[in-house]
Amino acid sequence: MSPAMRIGATGFGLIAVCYGFARFAFGLFLPEIDGELHLGPSLSGLISGGSFAGYCIAIIASALLTERFGARAVAVGAALVAALGMAGIALAPTPLFLAIAVMLAGSSTGLASPPMAAAVAAAVRKSRQDVTNTFINAGTSAGVALSGPIALAIAGQWRLAFGAFAAVALVLAVAAMIALPDARGDRRAGGFPPIGGTMARLIAASFLMGAASTALWSFGGKLVSQQMGLGTAGSSLLWIFIGAGGIAGAWAGTLVNRFGLDPVHRVFLGLMAASILAVGSGVAGDVVPLVGGAVFGAAYVMLTGVYLVWGTNALPQRPATGLMVGFLTIAVGQTAGAPVFGMLLAGQGPGTAVACFAAVALLSGVFRSGASPSVTSNAPMSPITGCR
Repeated sequence: MSPAMRIGATGFGLIAVCYGFARFAFGLFLPEIDGELHLGPSLSGLISGGSFAGYCIAIIASALLTERFGARAVAVGAALVAALGMAGIALAPTPLFLAIAVMLAGSSTGLASPPMAAAVAAAVRKSRQDVTNTFINAGTSAGVALSGPIALAIAGQWRLAFGAFAAVALVLAVAAMIALPDARGDRRAGGFPPIGGTMARLIAASFLMGAASTALWSFGGKLVSQQMGLGTAGSSLLWIFIGAGGIAGAWAGTLVNRFGLDPVHRVFLGLMAASILAVGSGVAGDVVPLVGGAVFGAAYVMLTGVYLVWGTNALPQRPATGLMVGFLTIAVGQTAGAPVFGMLLAGQGPGTAVACFAAVALLSGVFRSGASPSVTSNAPMSPITGCR
Protein backbone atom coordinates (compact mmCIF):
# COMPACT_ATOMS: atom_id res chain seq x y z
CA MET A 1 0.00 0.00 0.00
CA SER A 2 1.35 3.43 -0.94
CA PRO A 3 2.03 6.06 1.76
CA ALA A 4 -0.84 8.19 0.44
CA MET A 5 -3.31 5.33 0.76
CA ARG A 6 -2.02 4.11 4.15
CA ILE A 7 -1.94 7.55 5.74
CA GLY A 8 -5.15 8.61 3.99
CA ALA A 9 -7.12 5.60 5.23
CA THR A 10 -5.84 5.87 8.81
CA GLY A 11 -6.39 9.61 8.91
CA PHE A 12 -9.87 9.27 7.43
CA GLY A 13 -10.82 6.85 10.22
CA LEU A 14 -9.26 8.96 12.95
CA ILE A 15 -11.04 12.11 11.78
CA ALA A 16 -14.31 10.18 11.46
CA VAL A 17 -14.11 9.12 15.10
CA CYS A 18 -12.83 12.38 16.56
CA TYR A 19 -14.99 14.77 14.56
CA GLY A 20 -18.03 12.70 13.65
CA PHE A 21 -18.41 10.88 16.97
CA ALA A 22 -16.54 12.77 19.70
CA ARG A 23 -17.48 16.29 18.61
CA PHE A 24 -20.50 16.57 16.36
CA ALA A 25 -22.59 13.60 17.55
CA PHE A 26 -23.48 15.66 20.62
CA GLY A 27 -25.79 17.76 18.42
CA LEU A 28 -27.45 14.58 17.11
CA PHE A 29 -28.20 13.24 20.58
CA LEU A 30 -28.95 16.63 22.14
CA PRO A 31 -32.76 16.20 22.19
CA GLU A 32 -32.42 12.94 24.17
CA ILE A 33 -29.69 14.30 26.46
CA ASP A 34 -31.80 17.41 27.06
CA GLY A 35 -34.80 15.26 27.92
CA GLU A 36 -32.87 13.29 30.55
CA LEU A 37 -30.63 15.96 32.05
CA HIS A 38 -32.95 18.99 31.46
CA LEU A 39 -30.40 21.30 29.84
CA GLY A 40 -32.55 23.86 27.99
CA PRO A 41 -31.43 25.73 24.83
CA SER A 42 -29.19 28.28 26.56
CA LEU A 43 -27.26 25.68 28.60
CA SER A 44 -27.10 23.41 25.54
CA GLY A 45 -25.45 26.24 23.63
CA LEU A 46 -22.95 26.84 26.43
CA ILE A 47 -22.05 23.15 26.58
CA SER A 48 -21.62 23.04 22.79
CA GLY A 49 -19.47 26.15 23.05
CA GLY A 50 -17.39 24.37 25.69
CA SER A 51 -16.70 21.58 23.22
CA PHE A 52 -15.48 24.10 20.69
CA ALA A 53 -13.41 25.87 23.37
CA GLY A 54 -11.71 22.58 24.21
CA TYR A 55 -10.92 22.20 20.54
CA CYS A 56 -9.33 25.67 20.43
CA ILE A 57 -6.95 24.87 23.27
CA ALA A 58 -6.13 21.43 21.91
CA ILE A 59 -5.36 22.42 18.33
CA ILE A 60 -2.77 24.98 19.45
CA ALA A 61 -1.18 22.39 21.71
CA SER A 62 -1.35 19.78 18.95
CA ALA A 63 0.58 21.88 16.42
CA LEU A 64 3.34 22.51 18.97
CA LEU A 65 3.38 18.90 20.20
CA THR A 66 3.49 17.54 16.65
CA GLU A 67 6.57 19.64 15.87
CA ARG A 68 8.17 18.41 19.09
CA PHE A 69 7.09 14.76 19.46
CA GLY A 70 5.91 13.75 15.99
CA ALA A 71 2.68 12.90 14.19
CA ARG A 72 2.34 9.33 15.45
CA ALA A 73 2.44 10.17 19.16
CA VAL A 74 -0.01 13.06 18.91
CA ALA A 75 -2.48 11.14 16.70
CA VAL A 76 -2.51 8.23 19.17
CA GLY A 77 -3.08 10.73 21.98
CA ALA A 78 -6.02 12.23 20.08
CA ALA A 79 -7.74 8.86 19.80
CA LEU A 80 -7.20 8.14 23.51
CA VAL A 81 -8.58 11.54 24.55
CA ALA A 82 -11.63 10.95 22.34
CA ALA A 83 -12.19 7.59 24.02
CA LEU A 84 -11.94 9.08 27.50
CA GLY A 85 -14.25 12.01 26.71
CA MET A 86 -16.93 9.85 25.09
CA ALA A 87 -16.80 7.40 27.96
CA GLY A 88 -17.41 10.38 30.27
CA ILE A 89 -20.42 11.46 28.21
CA ALA A 90 -21.83 7.94 28.40
CA LEU A 91 -21.56 7.96 32.20
CA ALA A 92 -22.50 11.63 32.86
CA PRO A 93 -24.88 11.91 35.86
CA THR A 94 -25.22 15.72 35.87
CA PRO A 95 -25.03 18.65 33.43
CA LEU A 96 -21.69 19.75 34.94
CA PHE A 97 -20.12 16.32 34.48
CA LEU A 98 -21.54 16.23 30.95
CA ALA A 99 -20.07 19.65 30.14
CA ILE A 100 -16.58 18.53 31.24
CA ALA A 101 -16.82 15.29 29.24
CA VAL A 102 -18.10 17.09 26.13
CA MET A 103 -15.22 19.56 26.36
CA LEU A 104 -12.70 16.71 26.68
CA ALA A 105 -14.20 14.78 23.77
CA GLY A 106 -14.29 17.92 21.64
CA SER A 107 -10.62 18.60 22.34
CA SER A 108 -9.69 15.31 20.62
CA THR A 109 -10.56 16.86 17.28
CA GLY A 110 -8.06 19.65 17.86
CA LEU A 111 -5.40 17.07 18.62
CA ALA A 112 -6.19 14.93 15.55
CA SER A 113 -5.83 17.27 12.56
CA PRO A 114 -2.31 18.81 12.84
CA PRO A 115 -0.46 15.48 13.10
CA MET A 116 -2.24 14.23 10.00
CA ALA A 117 -1.11 17.30 8.04
CA ALA A 118 2.46 16.70 9.22
CA ALA A 119 2.27 13.01 8.29
CA VAL A 120 1.05 13.85 4.79
CA ALA A 121 3.74 16.49 4.28
CA ALA A 122 6.47 14.08 5.37
CA ALA A 123 5.44 10.91 3.55
CA VAL A 124 3.19 11.81 0.59
CA ARG A 125 4.45 13.17 -2.71
CA LYS A 126 3.87 16.93 -3.08
CA SER A 127 1.52 16.57 -6.05
CA ARG A 128 -0.80 14.38 -3.97
CA GLN A 129 -0.74 16.26 -0.68
CA ASP A 130 -3.73 18.58 -1.13
CA VAL A 131 -5.89 15.72 -2.36
CA THR A 132 -4.78 13.39 0.45
CA ASN A 133 -5.32 16.09 3.08
CA THR A 134 -8.84 16.87 1.89
CA PHE A 135 -9.71 13.16 1.67
CA ILE A 136 -8.65 12.75 5.31
CA ASN A 137 -10.65 15.84 6.22
CA ALA A 138 -13.78 14.27 4.69
CA GLY A 139 -13.65 11.60 7.39
CA THR A 140 -15.82 13.99 9.40
CA SER A 141 -18.75 13.22 7.14
CA ALA A 142 -18.31 9.46 7.45
CA GLY A 143 -18.47 9.69 11.25
CA VAL A 144 -21.53 11.91 11.10
CA ALA A 145 -23.27 9.64 8.58
CA LEU A 146 -22.60 6.53 10.68
CA SER A 147 -23.81 8.11 13.90
CA GLY A 148 -27.27 8.66 12.41
CA PRO A 149 -28.10 4.98 11.70
CA ILE A 150 -26.58 4.03 15.06
CA ALA A 151 -28.94 6.45 16.81
CA LEU A 152 -31.90 4.94 14.95
CA ALA A 153 -30.82 1.36 15.61
CA ILE A 154 -30.43 1.70 19.38
CA ALA A 155 -33.73 3.57 19.84
CA GLY A 156 -32.62 6.55 21.88
CA GLN A 157 -29.93 4.93 24.03
CA TRP A 158 -27.46 7.80 23.83
CA ARG A 159 -25.32 6.48 26.68
CA LEU A 160 -24.85 3.16 24.89
CA ALA A 161 -23.97 4.98 21.67
CA PHE A 162 -21.21 7.04 23.26
CA GLY A 163 -19.86 3.94 25.01
CA ALA A 164 -19.60 2.20 21.63
CA PHE A 165 -17.98 5.27 20.09
CA ALA A 166 -15.36 5.23 22.86
CA ALA A 167 -14.49 1.61 22.02
CA VAL A 168 -14.02 2.49 18.33
CA ALA A 169 -11.67 5.33 19.33
CA LEU A 170 -9.44 2.82 21.13
CA VAL A 171 -9.21 0.76 17.93
CA LEU A 172 -8.13 3.86 16.00
CA ALA A 173 -5.40 4.55 18.57
CA VAL A 174 -3.87 1.19 17.70
CA ALA A 175 -4.22 1.85 13.95
CA ALA A 176 -2.48 5.22 14.26
CA MET A 177 0.37 3.66 16.21
CA ILE A 178 0.97 1.16 13.40
CA ALA A 179 0.36 3.25 10.26
CA LEU A 180 1.61 6.80 10.84
CA PRO A 181 5.17 8.10 10.50
CA ASP A 182 7.05 9.90 13.25
CA ALA A 183 6.92 13.22 11.36
CA ARG A 184 7.70 16.51 13.09
CA GLY A 185 7.97 19.16 10.36
CA ASP A 186 10.26 22.18 10.61
CA ARG A 187 10.72 23.06 14.30
CA ARG A 188 13.18 25.89 13.75
CA ALA A 189 10.54 28.58 13.17
CA GLY A 190 8.47 27.73 16.27
CA GLY A 191 5.66 29.70 17.85
CA PHE A 192 2.61 31.24 16.22
CA PRO A 193 3.18 32.42 12.63
CA PRO A 194 3.07 36.14 11.70
CA ILE A 195 -0.47 37.39 11.14
CA GLY A 196 -0.89 39.48 8.04
CA GLY A 197 -2.00 39.31 4.42
CA THR A 198 -3.35 35.92 3.44
CA MET A 199 -3.20 34.56 7.02
CA ALA A 200 -5.27 37.47 8.37
CA ARG A 201 -7.89 36.91 5.68
CA LEU A 202 -7.89 33.17 6.43
CA ILE A 203 -8.57 33.92 10.11
CA ALA A 204 -11.47 36.27 9.33
CA ALA A 205 -13.09 33.95 6.79
CA SER A 206 -12.80 30.80 8.87
CA PHE A 207 -14.07 32.54 12.02
CA LEU A 208 -17.28 33.62 10.30
CA MET A 209 -17.85 30.26 8.63
CA GLY A 210 -17.30 28.47 11.94
CA ALA A 211 -19.80 30.70 13.71
CA ALA A 212 -22.41 30.15 11.00
CA SER A 213 -21.99 26.37 11.06
CA THR A 214 -23.14 26.05 14.68
CA ALA A 215 -26.71 26.68 13.54
CA LEU A 216 -26.80 23.06 12.38
CA TRP A 217 -23.91 21.34 14.14
CA SER A 218 -25.19 22.29 17.59
CA PHE A 219 -28.91 22.82 16.96
CA GLY A 220 -29.79 21.07 13.70
CA GLY A 221 -31.11 18.00 15.49
CA LYS A 222 -33.28 20.10 17.78
CA LEU A 223 -34.63 22.22 14.90
CA VAL A 224 -35.56 19.22 12.79
CA SER A 225 -37.03 17.16 15.64
CA GLN A 226 -39.32 20.06 16.53
CA GLN A 227 -40.31 21.11 13.01
CA MET A 228 -40.72 17.70 11.38
CA GLY A 229 -42.51 16.20 14.36
CA LEU A 230 -40.35 13.07 14.16
CA GLY A 231 -38.44 13.43 17.42
CA THR A 232 -35.18 11.47 17.54
CA ALA A 233 -35.85 9.89 14.15
CA GLY A 234 -35.92 13.32 12.53
CA SER A 235 -32.57 14.38 13.95
CA SER A 236 -31.04 11.01 13.07
CA LEU A 237 -32.21 11.35 9.48
CA LEU A 238 -30.73 14.84 9.33
CA TRP A 239 -27.37 13.50 10.54
CA ILE A 240 -27.41 10.76 7.93
CA PHE A 241 -28.05 13.32 5.18
CA ILE A 242 -25.37 15.69 6.52
CA GLY A 243 -22.83 12.90 6.61
CA ALA A 244 -23.73 11.56 3.19
CA GLY A 245 -23.48 15.02 1.67
CA GLY A 246 -20.16 15.62 3.38
CA ILE A 247 -18.51 12.83 1.41
CA ALA A 248 -18.34 15.37 -1.43
CA GLY A 249 -15.77 17.23 0.65
CA ALA A 250 -13.22 14.59 -0.31
CA TRP A 251 -13.03 16.38 -3.67
CA ALA A 252 -12.09 19.75 -2.20
CA GLY A 253 -8.45 19.42 -3.21
CA THR A 254 -9.40 18.54 -6.78
CA LEU A 255 -11.83 21.47 -7.10
CA VAL A 256 -9.31 23.91 -5.63
CA ASN A 257 -6.64 22.70 -8.04
CA ARG A 258 -9.01 23.15 -10.95
CA PHE A 259 -10.89 26.36 -10.13
CA GLY A 260 -8.85 28.07 -7.40
CA LEU A 261 -9.48 28.72 -3.71
CA ASP A 262 -11.63 31.83 -3.96
CA PRO A 263 -14.31 30.61 -6.41
CA VAL A 264 -14.74 27.33 -4.51
CA HIS A 265 -14.86 29.26 -1.23
CA ARG A 266 -17.60 31.63 -2.35
CA VAL A 267 -19.80 29.00 -4.02
CA PHE A 268 -19.86 26.73 -0.98
CA LEU A 269 -20.46 29.59 1.44
CA GLY A 270 -23.57 30.39 -0.59
CA LEU A 271 -24.64 26.75 -0.37
CA MET A 272 -24.05 26.74 3.38
CA ALA A 273 -26.26 29.80 3.83
CA ALA A 274 -29.01 28.21 1.73
CA SER A 275 -28.78 24.97 3.70
CA ILE A 276 -29.11 26.73 7.06
CA LEU A 277 -32.29 28.40 5.83
CA ALA A 278 -33.62 25.13 4.38
CA VAL A 279 -33.14 23.21 7.62
CA GLY A 280 -34.15 25.91 10.08
CA SER A 281 -36.97 27.81 8.41
CA GLY A 282 -39.64 25.20 9.14
CA VAL A 283 -41.79 26.24 6.17
CA ALA A 284 -40.95 23.67 3.51
CA GLY A 285 -42.23 20.35 4.82
CA ASP A 286 -40.15 17.27 5.54
CA VAL A 287 -38.04 16.77 2.41
CA VAL A 288 -36.34 20.15 2.00
CA PRO A 289 -34.75 20.17 5.50
CA LEU A 290 -33.14 16.79 4.79
CA VAL A 291 -31.88 17.93 1.38
CA GLY A 292 -30.62 21.06 3.14
CA GLY A 293 -28.74 18.82 5.56
CA ALA A 294 -26.99 17.05 2.68
CA VAL A 295 -26.05 20.40 1.13
CA PHE A 296 -24.77 21.62 4.50
CA GLY A 297 -22.60 18.53 4.93
CA ALA A 298 -21.06 18.98 1.49
CA ALA A 299 -20.54 22.71 2.05
CA TYR A 300 -19.01 22.39 5.51
CA VAL A 301 -16.52 19.66 4.65
CA MET A 302 -15.64 21.37 1.38
CA LEU A 303 -15.02 24.68 3.18
CA THR A 304 -12.86 23.09 5.86
CA GLY A 305 -10.88 21.52 3.01
CA VAL A 306 -10.50 24.96 1.45
CA TYR A 307 -9.14 26.39 4.72
CA LEU A 308 -6.84 23.38 5.12
CA VAL A 309 -5.31 23.96 1.68
CA TRP A 310 -5.20 27.73 2.30
CA GLY A 311 -3.27 27.28 5.57
CA THR A 312 -0.87 24.51 4.54
CA ASN A 313 0.05 26.30 1.32
CA ALA A 314 0.64 29.54 3.22
CA LEU A 315 3.09 27.74 5.57
CA PRO A 316 4.52 24.87 3.49
CA GLN A 317 7.42 24.24 5.90
CA ARG A 318 5.07 24.02 8.91
CA PRO A 319 1.95 22.20 7.65
CA ALA A 320 0.67 21.33 11.14
CA THR A 321 0.78 25.00 12.11
CA GLY A 322 -0.73 26.13 8.80
CA LEU A 323 -3.67 23.80 9.30
CA MET A 324 -3.94 24.86 12.93
CA VAL A 325 -4.51 28.53 12.08
CA GLY A 326 -7.55 27.93 9.90
CA PHE A 327 -9.05 25.16 12.00
CA LEU A 328 -8.45 27.05 15.24
CA THR A 329 -10.35 30.06 14.02
CA ILE A 330 -13.21 27.88 12.74
CA ALA A 331 -13.49 26.59 16.30
CA VAL A 332 -13.21 30.06 17.83
CA GLY A 333 -16.13 31.05 15.62
CA GLN A 334 -18.04 27.96 16.76
CA THR A 335 -17.26 28.73 20.40
CA ALA A 336 -18.78 32.18 19.95
CA GLY A 337 -21.58 31.10 17.64
CA ALA A 338 -23.15 28.25 19.62
CA PRO A 339 -24.18 30.31 22.68
CA VAL A 340 -25.39 33.19 20.49
CA PHE A 341 -27.54 30.88 18.39
CA GLY A 342 -28.91 29.28 21.55
CA MET A 343 -29.90 32.69 22.95
CA LEU A 344 -31.47 33.77 19.64
CA LEU A 345 -33.38 30.50 19.43
CA ALA A 346 -34.70 30.90 22.96
CA GLY A 347 -35.49 34.61 22.65
CA GLN A 348 -36.44 35.28 19.02
CA GLY A 349 -37.30 31.86 17.65
CA PRO A 350 -35.80 29.73 14.87
CA GLY A 351 -36.69 32.04 11.97
CA THR A 352 -34.62 34.96 13.20
CA ALA A 353 -31.79 32.73 14.40
CA VAL A 354 -31.26 30.89 11.10
CA ALA A 355 -31.61 34.08 9.02
CA CYS A 356 -28.89 35.80 11.05
CA PHE A 357 -26.52 32.84 10.82
CA ALA A 358 -27.09 32.38 7.07
CA ALA A 359 -26.05 36.02 6.65
CA VAL A 360 -22.89 35.38 8.67
CA ALA A 361 -21.97 32.55 6.27
CA LEU A 362 -22.31 34.86 3.28
CA LEU A 363 -20.23 37.55 4.98
CA SER A 364 -17.26 35.15 5.10
CA GLY A 365 -17.01 35.35 1.31
CA VAL A 366 -15.80 38.96 1.52
CA PHE A 367 -12.33 37.66 2.44
CA ARG A 368 -10.17 36.24 -0.34
CA SER A 369 -7.02 34.16 -0.29
CA GLY A 370 -5.40 36.06 -3.15
CA ALA A 371 -4.21 32.74 -4.61
CA SER A 372 -4.35 32.24 -8.36
CA PRO A 373 -6.28 29.26 -9.75
CA SER A 374 -4.06 26.24 -10.24
CA VAL A 375 -5.45 24.23 -13.12
CA THR A 376 -3.54 20.97 -13.27
CA SER A 377 -5.58 19.06 -15.80
CA ASN A 378 -9.07 18.38 -17.01
CA ALA A 379 -8.74 14.71 -16.10
CA PRO A 380 -10.55 13.49 -12.99
CA MET A 381 -8.50 12.71 -9.92
CA SER A 382 -9.10 10.08 -7.27
CA PRO A 383 -9.60 11.64 -3.83
CA ILE A 384 -7.98 8.65 -2.13
CA THR A 385 -4.72 8.25 -3.98
CA GLY A 386 -4.39 11.45 -5.95
CA CYS A 387 -3.85 9.32 -9.09
CA ARG A 388 -5.37 10.33 -12.39
